[in-house]
Amino acid sequence: MQATRLTLMCHARTVAQKLARFPTDEPLEMDWQSAKGSRCNQFKRAPRLLCGPELRTRQTAELFGSDVEVVAALSDCDFGRWKGARIDDLQKSEGETLQVWLDDPGSAPHGGESVAQLVERVAAWLATLTATPGHIVAITHPFVIRAALTQVLQGAAFNLIDVEPLSAIELRFNGRWRLRLPGTDPEGAL
Repeated sequence: MQATRLTLMCHARTVAQKLARFPTDEPLEMDWQSAKGSRCNQFKRAPRLLCGPELRTRQTAELFGSDVEVVAALSDCDFGRWKGARIDDLQKSEGETLQVWLDDPGSAPHGGESVAQLVERVAAWLATLTATPGHIVAITHPFVIRAALTQVLQGAAFNLIDVEPLSAIELRFNGRWRLRLPGTDPEGAL
């Protein structure tokens, strides 16, 4: 039986990311039109290409090919009334509320989707892929990728981690340890 290979890829940079804002349905920061198809040969064989419904994920997916399937389960977390808000502004105006949201995955003080709801949505989507052999590339959002990693690493995570030769992960400490998955374009062009 052929295995399922899932490559989760974060969309290219947006202005909202650059300004530390909660996302809206904003376009990519780069000139994606001139870069269409520029990454088509990144994989040995053409994978099944999926993306979330937002403009930024659709534009990023077009860098890898034109046969893209939009999947609702890959949509970003619904941040409710915080859409477009600067995180620094929320720390000043709703500091306690923001902290509750950061500490409690079941909370949704913004009126949108809680992290727990997002994790459930992504877990259900991952379950649908277990019977899908072959390579799938899914262009999505940081929160969706975090939710998928949460599913993979739960329980006895030690034996579920494959570390390839010369691979690297980055851990950063700023009050708590965080895993950082570096992109391929450090200048944010993609």
